[in-house]
Amino acid sequence: MTSRDFNAGEAPPGIGPRSLDTSRSALRAILVRETATIVPGVANALTARLAAQAGFECCFVTGAGVANTQFGLPDVGLISMTEVDYEATRIIDAVDLPVIVDADTGYGGPLSVMRTVHTFERSGAAAIQIEDQVSPKRCGHFDGQTLVDVEEMVAKIHAARHARSDPELVIIARTDACAVEGLDQALARASRYVDAGADAIFVEAPQTLEELCRIPTELPDVPIIINVVEGGKTPQLPADELEALGYRIVLHANLLLRVTVRAAQSALSYLHENRETAGLTDRMITWEERQRLVNLKAFDDLEYDLRQGVT
Repeated sequence: MTSRDFNAGEAPPGIGPRSLDTSRSALRAILVRETATIVPGVANALTARLAAQAGFECCFVTGAGVANTQFGLPDVGLISMTEVDYEATRIIDAVDLPVIVDADTGYGGPLSVMRTVHTFERSGAAAIQIEDQVSPKRCGHFDGQTLVDVEEMVAKIHAARHARSDPELVIIARTDACAVEGLDQALARASRYVDAGADAIFVEAPQTLEELCRIPTELPDVPIIINVVEGGKTPQLPADELEALGYRIVLHANLLLRVTVRAAQSALSYLHENRETAGLTDRMITWEERQRLVNLKAFDDLEYDLRQGVT
């Protein structure tokens, strides 16, 4: 967790050597638990720090969030693998948490998937999620998705498994077939993806409570991920109810993005209308909290020790 104290001479996240990477085995332990784990989506290193500080065990680099926050673009397949990796690397470097990276369609065919897995694994990802849409993809809660052939997605899963150098790296297969072909076909696809070697399954955008109930029941031998999208196509249930249904990861991919934007809109509106910020004090973190979040004291202490020859 990023809010912990650091020992003399110890480098905080971001500038020193990384400790032995145990994030992948930690994520696998999360996936096999009988309880559901809530995973927030993050689009930059600072929100990842907030997730760690709040006590979450894992975070998710959201492709939609990166597109929205870093480029001001919609989630319609406009950002590249290297652009996502740039942000993912910063996020992974900033927190001592397992990080799941959204790799959209894998950015091409099976060979492109191999390069994507190679790149994100090298950056320290604990898991890589690949979906079965045609590129350019669309957000699963939009209309108008198109799917690749099942055999194409199976080949991509084979490619992902072939490319990983660490067998602990988790390969998540996502299907968007609910919106295009219906739940029966989504489940059939998911079953094929499990047979191909996917470590976890993400069936995006089930639209009824009945569909939510069927997914874990009909895919009992693999961890199942559910994406909670406020205002999206999927009914919202509390995490305890989703856990009882059999879901193991409850993803809130863009909660942080949306509440942050609303807070920013409110603050900017106040500043524009009142031409001062004294009235906003109770809506912002303190100066001291801001510096604790980015480990200022640890950096200052480390620099002092280095200048004194203490290592």
